[in-house]
Amino acid sequence: MKLLPLLAGLAGLLLVILAVVYFAMPASSLPSFVPGFDPTLTKHHYTHGVASLLVGLVLIAFWWFKSKKSAK
Repeated sequence: MKLLPLLAGLAGLLLVILAVVYFAMPASSLPSFVPGFDPTLTKHHYTHGVASLLVGLVLIAFWWFKSKKSAK
């Protein structure tokens, strides 16, 4: 198995998990290393979550199609 599709799949999975965190937690409750963390805000970063989800799904799709081609 090639390294790039595997790394893309792992990064995609992490981004999908991060999207769930963005949807579930307000900005003040996010971990401090996550973009969008602000201890004074109580709103959710839905746009960050949507962007993270879309990029994550694209990376997972890339991994899916590349792994199917290399298996043949």
